Amino acid sequence: MAWKVFFLLCVLVAGLYGTATASRKILFIQAVPAAIGLALVLLA
Repeated sequence: MAWKVFFLLCVLVAGLYGTATASRKILFIQAVPAAIGLALVLLA
């Protein structure tokens, strides 16, 4: 489970960084699904 959390956090951070530096669209394409996936992994 730890590696799932790690990689989902990496994707989430990359999405937030991309949102801040490139396009707000990245938030909805990458960061939101990563946050949902992270929440589901932590709830399981």
